[in-house]
Amino acid sequence: MLIMGYDADALVAGESLLACPGFWSNYLLTMCSDGGCVERPVPEWFGDDGADADALSEVLFDPGCWPVFRVLAETGPGAVVVYRNLDGDYGTDYLLTHPGRSYVQQIASWDGDFRGTGLTWRELVRMADSPSSGAEGIQDTAARLLLVLPLLTDPDVPEEASARLTSALAVVGVPQDTASNAAEHLLAHLTRRSLHDPTWESPLSGR
Repeated sequence: MLIMGYDADALVAGESLLACPGFWSNYLLTMCSDGGCVERPVPEWFGDDGADADALSEVLFDPGCWPVFRVLAETGPGAVVVYRNLDGDYGTDYLLTHPGRSYVQQIASWDGDFRGTGLTWRELVRMADSPSSGAEGIQDTAARLLLVLPLLTDPDVPEEASARLTSALAVVGVPQDTASNAAEHLLAHLTRRSLHDPTWESPLSGR
């Protein structure tokens, strides 16, 4: 796999990992809590157990293989998520793609905390709901939304966001009795994070 600026020998298509036990807890669990959270998030919120999560983390963070998840869009910007498994510099990079362009634009990264610029809820939904039928990558709209969710940096999330996120979690296998709780914690963390940055702006909207 080739992405400009990355070692092609390390990049591997990661889409098959989405169906593995432990994936979603690895990907989303750290975003379920912050300083204002009383309840300690656990892998079971996502239908996983600790052993599943630990086993898959060894795959996701293997320095020799950097999983890539492609959320390409039919029209408008899409995204690529890259696990940057440099020894001593682990993190997740979020890149924007544009139809008709051969290059990508890094807009954010997660290195224990979020750095960069994010997107509005409506921009994330638009990206999730317009999979590129002729391209490789993830077609399922629920998985697409969850993969780009860390980019949410929006102080004005609409009321329907919680229900949409709960539904997406249920579709990927999160138990019904914990999906709503996980969705509420995710949105609480992400929207609270946006309030800390008064200069927030979307790279798509130009605001």
